[in-house]
Amino acid sequence: MEYQHIIHPFEALYDEDSRILVLGSFPSVKSREQKFFYGHPQNRFWQVTAAVFEDDVPETIERKKQFLHRHHVAVWDVIDSCDIKGSSDSSIKNAVPTDLQKIIRNSRVSAVFCNGKTSGRMYEKYHEPVLKMKAQILPSTSPANAAWTLERLIEVWRKIRQV
Repeated sequence: MEYQHIIHPFEALYDEDSRILVLGSFPSVKSREQKFFYGHPQNRFWQVTAAVFEDDVPETIERKKQFLHRHHVAVWDVIDSCDIKGSSDSSIKNAVPTDLQKIIRNSRVSAVFCNGKTSGRMYEKYHEPVLKMKAQILPSTSPANAAWTLERLIEVWRKIRQV
């Protein structure tokens, strides 16, 4: 598989009532096709967050948007564009960071969580110095993180509800 230079194909999801910001690294091939977050059917983000908020797992993009707004969760990625092979975070190079200041200025976000180590590293490098907000790095919900069971993910991700 060859590298492709890709610009993030969709916008952040947030509103003025968002209190929690969850950051991924860069959308997977499936998410880029759907033009929405966590689109790979085996990504456990929606199952995990539904369990954390004691809600139904949203199935459609519209229901996912409603779910996030209802629970005051903003979702975005730390990378705006990069060279990447498929969906592989480990292949990312020439990353250009997103502008997170817009979300912070136009919401009530008081806590930042990174979905996985790549997101966490990029946040610490590019965003933390600008925003002056520490992020908590959570284990990735990606199917590539098979070492973490759904139950373990839910337990650790409960932190997002305590905001």
